Amino acid sequence: MRIIRGSLKGKRFATPPGFPSRPTTDFAKEGLFNILDHLIDYSDFNILDLCAGTGNISFEFVSRGVEKLLAIDDHPRCVQYLKQNVSSLGISNQMGVYKSDCIVYCRNAKNVKYNLIFADPPYHLKFHEELINIIFEKSLLEPDGLLIIEHGKQHDFSNLKYFDVCRNFGNVYFSFFKRK
Repeated sequence: MRIIRGSLKGKRFATPPGFPSRPTTDFAKEGLFNILDHLIDYSDFNILDLCAGTGNISFEFVSRGVEKLLAIDDHPRCVQYLKQNVSSLGISNQMGVYKSDCIVYCRNAKNVKYNLIFADPPYHLKFHEELINIIFEKSLLEPDGLLIIEHGKQHDFSNLKYFDVCRNFGNVYFSFFKRK
């Protein structure tokens, strides 16, 4: 896994053997950030990364100048890995790490709004739609905020109320959601 652009460009991370999470492929990550680079100014953004896993997406956002990012994961090894990398990169002023189930975190979040929420739940699990609904029910996004769900081809969210568009890069799909 490598950081593509920004202040941390070129940094590489190896995930330990048997790591409980798979990083987003470089091809898919490049495609996603090519889209986002034309849509947003990262410097004023507050981002939530749910099911952060390796932190591949989180570190890319921080490298591009995100003001504040919170990475959430419920697996202890992922949380430990994320905290180690945040410390070694010296980015604790920009990025926090918290251990929690993503559904529980979103249900209990109070007085917080994000400009962008990125979620990469394990593809085989079936709570994607529940997570999307909770995020909008709890108004966790700023009025012009964006939710991006990474998923496999087995998921189709085009019938959901806030669905905007889906883009795919190989076997990786990104569905975008926003208030109309």
